[in-house]
Amino acid sequence: MTTTQFDHIYHGLSPEVGKIRIASSGMAWKAEEGSDMVAMQAADIKWAQWIRVARNYQLRVGLKDRSRETFDGFLREDHDKLAHLLKQYFSIPLETKEVTFKGWNWGETDFLGQDLAFKVSNKTAFELPLTQVANSNIAGRTEVSLEFATQNKKPARHAPDEMVEIRFYVPGTQVKGQKGSDAGSQKSDNEEEGEEISAAQAFHDMVKEKAELGQVAGDIILSFDEVNVQTPRGRYDLDMYPEFLRLRGRTYDYKIMYGSISKLFLLPKDDQHVLFIIALSVPIRQGQTRYQYLVMQFNREEEITAELNMPEEEIAKYEKLKKNYEDPTFEVVSGVFRALSKKKIIATGAFQSRDGHASVKAHLKAVQGDLFMLEKYIFFVSKQPTLIELSDIHQVVFSRLGAGLGATAARTFDLKIVTKQGPEYTFTSIVKEEYDHVNGYLQEKKVKTKNEMMEGELIMAADEDEDEEMQSVASSGEEVPKPRLGGDDDDSEEDEDFHASESDSGSPTDSDSSDEGGQTASDASGDRDLMRAAKGKGKAKAAPKKKAATAAAKKGKAEESDADDDEDEKPKKAAAASKPKPKPKPKAKKGSDDDAMDVDEEARPKPKPKPKPKAKEDEEGPAKKKPRTD
Repeated sequence: MTTTQFDHIYHGLSPEVGKIRIASSGMAWKAEEGSDMVAMQAADIKWAQWIRVARNYQLRVGLKDRSRETFDGFLREDHDKLAHLLKQYFSIPLETKEVTFKGWNWGETDFLGQDLAFKVSNKTAFELPLTQVANSNIAGRTEVSLEFATQNKKPARHAPDEMVEIRFYVPGTQVKGQKGSDAGSQKSDNEEEGEEISAAQAFHDMVKEKAELGQVAGDIILSFDEVNVQTPRGRYDLDMYPEFLRLRGRTYDYKIMYGSISKLFLLPKDDQHVLFIIALSVPIRQGQTRYQYLVMQFNREEEITAELNMPEEEIAKYEKLKKNYEDPTFEVVSGVFRALSKKKIIATGAFQSRDGHASVKAHLKAVQGDLFMLEKYIFFVSKQPTLIELSDIHQVVFSRLGAGLGATAARTFDLKIVTKQGPEYTFTSIVKEEYDHVNGYLQEKKVKTKNEMMEGELIMAADEDEDEEMQSVASSGEEVPKPRLGGDDDDSEEDEDFHASESDSGSPTDSDSSDEGGQTASDASGDRDLMRAAKGKGKAKAAPKKKAATAAAKKGKAEESDADDDEDEKPKKAAAASKPKPKPKPKAKKGSDDDAMDVDEEARPKPKPKPKPKAKEDEEGPAKKKPRTD
């Protein structure tokens, strides 16, 4: 029997190269390394196609059971030889399939057996194997996202790149058939046939049907209905198959391979609920959000009676798998997952909080959750769980600086975890009673810690002392005016007094004057001349004003020695308010004010700038009338 062999041929999507042999009895392919082999009998071969692909040319062989096998790596010159062998041994022609090279990204889709073909101008642009589709989701009203299962179960450093997702934009509507869609449609069962649905929904349903995302009912090992899934939130039916898990919801369906499960956690949430958490190496997605963890919540008291749809011989191949169960639901689910995924379940360790729980309440940014202290991990369980390995922690810092001021900071502390890889996680609002328990856990695990809580306490104590001091000053009526005798406090008080004098029809020229200037101007206009004269002595810039009051200043010079300090303060205060132009106005007002007679008599010799500070001290009582002006 004559046999023809072709070297450097790939089978399907496998990266392993092998050899294919063709004889009258059939065809067979064997990998060069390993024991993989595919054999086809001559009676089963029904058709053959020749198509250009990424790895040179491909030979497609259709079988009697409507399945097919593909072999890549043929050269162009192999076409004639291969066509002759197929015609000679199996009496079938080698059909050449045209491929478009236009590069357009718009066209039509066609379901051909187990493949989804994308065609441009009635020529195939590319084909996708529906058997490799893991999930199909509607990402928006007009987009359908297809996710693919990875071929490399054990990712290597030099593993080839793989396409894991592709999106199709499917606009328009389509008439709904007699059979409704499994997911995504909110229509009732009694609605009329022939109604319109979106073309994206119809495409999504067709992919689910052709890709056999649900497989056949006979393959289901065990099914759980209406499981409370916290992340992604919703109620899902949980179907467990020999090779994968299927989550079926109202809108989304997920096909999760057991090989993509990296860790399993069984943790108590409180006295009534238990959390079963599945960590995934390949996250699932809803829209634009990716979920790396599946968080399921079970009632501790809920029990279930279940029987596995699997023969005893198959059950014996799995560790700790039973035929019948009559246990709490969370124990049944976790036990079946442990057996099928072949992953150990991580439970709580020796850590206990002040209330005897395995976790403490904390916040990560604005999200509240439970912070579990496990044997090898610190696990923050929330809407988006965060897992930190103890071996990856560089340092843990305790502080209260991030918890705010006041009573809240006194009752809580912050926990900042600095990892060796770079990211930092700050868990806030942990009650202070948990500090000893958390610190003891970290010390036991030999994690480097740093305590910055004392610094925060000192800063907070200093702030509280200042607040108490300010409150005591504000509550004391006697101490309020004393610090305002000079400096910036006088300016702030001058503004209030000015408003009071303005309401009493005081002179508009006193808008920026001090308490003394404002009160004197309202009592006697002649005091302005005295203030301007004193101002002239205090500053050389006031020399022009000095001529107008020279005689009065000389007569009162002998008495000015007692109040030089007060006069120095008063010119400074009056400097901004007294101006050369309004100078004649107080003189015209001088004779009309009868109440200022005594002051005017003393103002003629102009020695009375000195009594003014005394009068000011005496008039501090009226200065306290600010509450009346407010």
